[in-house]
Amino acid sequence: MSDESPSPCRLYLITPPRLDNLPAFAESLKGALDAGDVACLQIRLKDVADDVIRRVADVLLPLCHAKDIAVLMNDRPDLAKKTGCDGVHIGQEDMPYKKARALLGPDALIGVTCHDSRHLAMIAGEDGADYVAFGAFFPTETKEAPTQADTDLLRWWSEVMLIPSVAIGGLTVENCREVVETGTDFLAVSSGVWTHPEGPAAAVKAFNALFEAVHAEALVGL
Repeated sequence: MSDESPSPCRLYLITPPRLDNLPAFAESLKGALDAGDVACLQIRLKDVADDVIRRVADVLLPLCHAKDIAVLMNDRPDLAKKTGCDGVHIGQEDMPYKKARALLGPDALIGVTCHDSRHLAMIAGEDGADYVAFGAFFPTETKEAPTQADTDLLRWWSEVMLIPSVAIGGLTVENCREVVETGTDFLAVSSGVWTHPEGPAAAVKAFNALFEAVHAEALVGL
């Protein structure tokens, strides 16, 4: 058994699906990043032109990179490359992992949506994915989730696999404790941060406080 203790879960931020006021969102993001640990930001915009996505990336990448936070593009390895993102998150219907890796190179971060499937996750892991994403765990306002995952899947993955897992889908400060307790590495959150009643910065602080509390409880149980 390894002598290394488990690390706390970390926050994986996802942008809202539309950014009607980019300067205002950039200020909101700055406040959120200043409020506590954030592992990465995924740019996930829906039904907007590529030029809009490029402009968003041009504004958000410097804010994240100033804090050594990785930026991933959703769905589009081609745009990830053109905009200088650190990697891409791909779904099962997007460019296959191996093609995305060939396009982006060995150093890019590539994560793969695996829904509620152990099989898909194991294939992604064997291919070389940097993380696998499971979900949805709760109904989500930002995306129609095709599958409903359960915490047993996350717990199994955390216990037997070394590749990091990301939990996604309708997660908020109020409902995420059971998911965090599985040992998942990252919690992917969009509206749970951006529409938090006390603001995004307060949400980031609250998520990190919860992560640390669950981590401390886990260490006591070792």
